[in-house]
Amino acid sequence: MLSGLDPSGGAGIQADIQAITSLGCHPLPVLTCLTVQDTVNVYGAEAINAELIRRQLKCVAYDAPIHAIKTGALGNSAIVDVLVDFIGEHPGIPLITDPVIKAAGGGDLADDELIMAMKERLFPLAEMITPNGIELAMLGNNPDAGQAAANLLESGCSSVLATGGHGTGLHIINTLFNHAPEPMTWQIERVGGEYHGTGCTLAAAIAAGRASGLSQRAAISQAQNYVNHAILHALEVGKGQPVPDRGILWER
Repeated sequence: MLSGLDPSGGAGIQADIQAITSLGCHPLPVLTCLTVQDTVNVYGAEAINAELIRRQLKCVAYDAPIHAIKTGALGNSAIVDVLVDFIGEHPGIPLITDPVIKAAGGGDLADDELIMAMKERLFPLAEMITPNGIELAMLGNNPDAGQAAANLLESGCSSVLATGGHGTGLHIINTLFNHAPEPMTWQIERVGGEYHGTGCTLAAAIAAGRASGLSQRAAISQAQNYVNHAILHALEVGKGQPVPDRGILWER
């Protein structure tokens, strides 16, 4: 997976590592950016050199088989270009893209150039993108989730899992939009408010399911159950959002 470092330990590459390991897979973590971040917000981010990432990907892929790729915060557009090149050299690997744009506290994790690079060059290669409500409206240029997803599908996305963790209501509803006649939904009871790193955790868990050979729908179902379990045992780490306990024993 390719993602950023969250020094609070709540989101980013640490969340990916914990979720993927808990679901029985081995993570191959490639760091894309360093952030100044806590459980409240993101205050700054600095991308890793893209050519270093290119060398890391080449080195890891030569040594170990890769069964799925998960992306989070990508740092800048040059890193997108490196990833696109890598995928072109290794076709057929399921790519789950969490299009991280803003932190829950409002801090920016992507500039306009990076957003455009993801939309134009990365999303068409992804098996699934997993935006939250705010990201979906921005990426799909429409406040209506269904229309925003339709816009993204028309621009080349294979499927859009609109996540409901940032919404309101009694249930968290995740909706899969693809080219089927009707979207498919999954829902779980909403517990408390928002949590730090749930989007990262969900996308990483889906990638782990796909790497293990699960179908797309089965991977989503497993991932949602896993995230729900982690939320039920969330940790009060800092002064902001609680952090899902991704390391707690979980029965598949």
